[in-house]
Amino acid sequence: MTIEGVTEENIQKVSKFFKSISDPTRLRILLALSEEEMNVTMITQKLGMEQSAISHQLKLLRENYLVKSRKEGKTVVYSLDDQHVTDILTETFLHMRHVEC
Repeated sequence: MTIEGVTEENIQKVSKFFKSISDPTRLRILLALSEEEMNVTMITQKLGMEQSAISHQLKLLRENYLVKSRKEGKTVVYSLDDQHVTDILTETFLHMRHVEC
């Protein structure tokens, strides 16, 4: 099988992408956002972490196009960037279950 469109630039981008989801905290945030949109306070409560730590991780996830944000009044609401993020997470966890068999 050959994957089309692979360039050195794409390899670097894909590597950066996987590095961004390799952190357990960022992965937990992505999984939480796969369930519903949330603001920082909601994510903080769900993960039991400090708001500053969550905000820092959200910034990294936004920079890597994994999450997006929008304003609702004074509140910033976060969600996964698009369906591809959900698909990648789903396939990754399915693969890990397959490997564990």
